[in-house]
Order: sequence, then C-alpha cells, then structure tokens
Amino acid sequence: MSATQPYIPRSGERVSGHDRFRRSRMDHLRVWWREIDRVLLGLVLLLMLIGTAAVATASVASARRLSTADVTLPDLYFYWAHIRWQLAGVVVMLGASTLSLDNARRIGILLAGAMFILLALVPVLGVEVNGARRWISIGMRFQPSEFLKPAFAIALAWVLTWRLRDPDLPVIGVVSGAMGAVGLLLMLQPNLGDAILFGGVWFVMIMLAGVSLPRLGGLIAGGFALLTAAYFLYDNARHRIDAFFGGGTEYDQVDLAEKTLLAGGWSGTGMWLGIRKLKLPEAHTDYIFSVIGEEFGLLICMIVVLLYLALMVRVLVRLTNEDNLFIVLAATGLVTQIGGQAFINILVNLQLFPSKGMTLPLVSYGGSSTIAICLTVGLLLAITRRNPFLSRGKGGIRERLAEVLPKREGPGS
Repeated sequence: MSATQPYIPRSGERVSGHDRFRRSRMDHLRVWWREIDRVLLGLVLLLMLIGTAAVATASVASARRLSTADVTLPDLYFYWAHIRWQLAGVVVMLGASTLSLDNARRIGILLAGAMFILLALVPVLGVEVNGARRWISIGMRFQPSEFLKPAFAIALAWVLTWRLRDPDLPVIGVVSGAMGAVGLLLMLQPNLGDAILFGGVWFVMIMLAGVSLPRLGGLIAGGFALLTAAYFLYDNARHRIDAFFGGGTEYDQVDLAEKTLLAGGWSGTGMWLGIRKLKLPEAHTDYIFSVIGEEFGLLICMIVVLLYLALMVRVLVRLTNEDNLFIVLAATGLVTQIGGQAFINILVNLQLFPSKGMTLPLVSYGGSSTIAICLTVGLLLAITRRNPFLSRGKGGIRERLAEVLPKREGPGS
C-alpha cells in the first residue's frame, strides 16, 4: 500500500502567492455563506428593497416641501441619496457579518464606550435640528444614539454573562445604572422615543438573564415613575402625549399620517399617484409607512408588518437550542431593538402611539441612520452564525443556566 505523496514543484516552478491568497479568501467566504442565516439575510434585503421603492415615491413629496425660492430639489433627490446610503450600508452589513463572535463582542464594547462619550458631549457640542440637540458633526453629521443602539445590546449582554462566573456579582445593578445614565443623556436632548426604546431593550435582556419577581416589580414601578416625571418635566414629552390622547395643534402630522395611510385603501393609488403624501412632513423618513399605505395599499403594509414579525421570530427560533448565554442575550437585544423601533414607528403612523420622530428601520430614508441599522443587522448575523455540521450536546441555555446558577438567587441578581 503506497501513501499519497506530497506535491513537489518541479525545477523552476513556483506556487503563486496571489493564488494561495485567493483560495484562502474564497474558502473563508464559503465558510461564511455556510454558517450565516440566509433566511434572515433574505428578509433584511427584502425589507430594504421595499424601502427603495417607498423612498422613490416619498422623495417627490419631501423634495418639493424642502425646496426654496433659491434652491429647487429634484423630485428624486432623496431616492438617489438613499440608494447611495443603502449600498454603503450593505457593505457595512456584510462586512460586520464576517466577524467572529469574539471580534463582534469586542467591537460592540468599544463602540458602546465611544458612543456613550459622544452622547455625553451632545448637550455641549451637539447640533440643534427642529428644536432637538441630538447630532454630532465630525466630518459628517450623525446621532451617537443610533450607533449606541447595537453596541448597547452587546455591552449589556457581556456584563450579564459575568453572572456565569460569579453569581454574586451585581450585574443587574450595573446594567440598570448604565440604562439610567443613557436615559438621562437622551432626555437632555430631548429624545423620549430612543429613551423608551433603550429601556425596552434593557428590560427584555434583564428578564431573559433572570431577575427575581420583587425586583422586577420594583423596576416596572420605577419605569412608570420615570415616564410620569418625563410628562411633567419635559415639554416635548407632554406635548406629544397630550396630542396623542386629546389632540393638539403642534403635532397634527400624526393625524395627517393616519389619513394618508388609509387614503389608498387595500390596493393603493399606484406608484407616484398619491396626493395626501404631498402635505405630509418627513414623508421619506418618519412617515414612510403612511406613504406605503397610500400608494401601495394596506395589503403591502400588512406584508411589511409580517416581514418584521418573521425577522424577529426567525432569530428567536434560531436561539432556541443555543447554549451560549452571550449569544442568546446579545441576539435577543439586537432583534428587540430592530423590532421595537419598527413597531413604534408603525404604531405612530396608525395614531396608536405618541409621535416619537423615529424612522422605520431598513425602509426609511436615512444617511448615518441607514449605516447604523445595517451595522446592527451585520452584528446580528455575525452573532447568530452557526456551523451546520456541529451538533449541540446540551438542550439549550435553560439547562446551561440550571447547571451554573444556584437554586436561590444571590445578592448579585
């Protein structure tokens, strides 16, 4: 029996370094394609495709509203800008999805620290737009809170996993303190919508990490107390809540958005045939869902809602048998952020929630916000990557926690 002989180059024959690199890179891409959740990627790309069509129709209304006597914007000004930002976002998303779990965690933690510092500087160095100081201008203008969203979920997941090493560590107190600091900085802008979204992500993650019922009741009571304080201390919050319950004159665009949404009926007026959208402020961003309703119909709106639900369910089902606590917490936090922002925006358009100035992720026009949401999806894809040929010996995270954590919660819970 003869053993296989290794290949020996002939005299003068060389193996190209470029070919070796190309083979290595292609192997890496094949592994990435095998491990990535292609169903999740497909849902994301489908939502972005719907967003491209929606912004094309909404661009006409926004360009005409923002044109002045000196500057006339082309009707498709925001559409072409949206295409450019989407292409950049797809590059960021696919690049982030190739990260290993450890690198995704490191980048999330570093990004959380950097964005928190910038968020703290917003009240001092921020740029004011429409009465709110939320933007930082460093070469380009962006909201630190948008990039903090994915980093916040990853950083909280990292802190909560400390409990596996030492159940007595006060991890719930640490993440609650971080949430309080972020919420305070957001309310100084003021940005009640993002404060509520961050609070929702924090609440879901501590619930999943495990918290006693008495402590949970105290956290819920504290949340209601903070909302009550926001109503009495912040004019922005009070105006929006009053307009939601009793109507008002300062935020009547919510009523206009609902009428625009319902104007097209089930099948819509047809692309570029909507009329009510021409009077709708921020048609290409905050109220893109209403434009979809008028021009494409309520049936397409239902499909958009189902796509967001499918995206969330897909991630949660994929985590069912996951035995890594960090993956479970981080992925749940990221998908909660995406789904929570989507449904807040949709409820505002339906006049079922106070106006929040929040875009519809993956669909609305956006500059840096498009990059931020694509980064969120990319990190989610990276964290949920799974080798299909490796089976898990344990039943899931519930069994893992039962093995590591004590029967009775310690003071660090």
